[in-house]
Amino acid sequence: MARDWRRLDESDVRVRPGKGTRPRSKRRPEHSDAVPAMVVGVDRGRWTCAVEEDPDRLVTAMRARELGRTPVVVGDRVGLVGDTSGAPDTLARIVRVEERSSVLRRTADDTDPFERVVVANAAQLVIVSALAAPEPRRGFIDRCLVAAYAGGLEPLLCLTKSDLASPDELLAAYEELNVPVVVTRSDVDPADLRERMVDKVSALIGHSGVGKSTLVNKLVPDANRAVGVVSGVGKGRHTSTQAVALPLPEGGWAVDTPGIRSFGLAHITPDDIVRAFPDMKEMAEECPSGCGHLGPPEDPDCMLDELVTTGEASPGRLASLRRLLESRGKLEEYD
Repeated sequence: MARDWRRLDESDVRVRPGKGTRPRSKRRPEHSDAVPAMVVGVDRGRWTCAVEEDPDRLVTAMRARELGRTPVVVGDRVGLVGDTSGAPDTLARIVRVEERSSVLRRTADDTDPFERVVVANAAQLVIVSALAAPEPRRGFIDRCLVAAYAGGLEPLLCLTKSDLASPDELLAAYEELNVPVVVTRSDVDPADLRERMVDKVSALIGHSGVGKSTLVNKLVPDANRAVGVVSGVGKGRHTSTQAVALPLPEGGWAVDTPGIRSFGLAHITPDDIVRAFPDMKEMAEECPSGCGHLGPPEDPDCMLDELVTTGEASPGRLASLRRLLESRGKLEEYD
């Protein structure tokens, strides 16, 4: 007599012997003995990793099959197994990628749906801008600030070539945002910048000609040699399309990012930016759904204006925030 399927429960399940008892998926090994390391260079499917307990030991590694297509970028904290001696012609495996504390992302342009992580786990983003030759591009600075706020990095504005022009006008433009600033000269050691980078992972970003490479060479005296070791996986080849992390003599890492021609922000929403402003994010939650926080006429019901009315924020600070929000729609290319 047939059994009524409506009266069956889990105790009635029949287990087939043999293949039917095998688990449906393979259990991944835990790799509890994996060596902690940080990715400092990426080139042609190979990752250069600095071992955590001995940063001078650089290990070349491949991504383990079980990670699939998990993205691994400079700054990622990873677990290594296999030959981690760092000896020539040896190869380890990356079997684990730790959760990221911050990410610097960009898209090719503002319509590109695919975001790319440039650097992971950096504590701060050093935005390098020349005061002259070339002229400072506030649009680029604003978009870098947006990327830093949205990615969980602390921004640091570095103004170079102060021997050619005064920084006063640019300092005034960012005063209300409370962005920390260092000012450097081509003929003086960047001691203030170096002090702010000690024992941190700092990503440096800037377009061509602003003096970023000059700064890196001053911060890391043997930067050219270090780049040759980290990139090219021992083949001595360096490409300008990948970020590379260089050890600071005082401790910490300077991540030299590739030359940026455009900085797309398609992946960032207005709320991502406002959340980085503790004095405004709570009021922004009172705004209507989909509010761009730009104020009238685009967003007539934006509640951020109430902060100025009540004296909780200055008009200049709100205007500065809205300038950042507007920069999301002003993609430029930087030669």
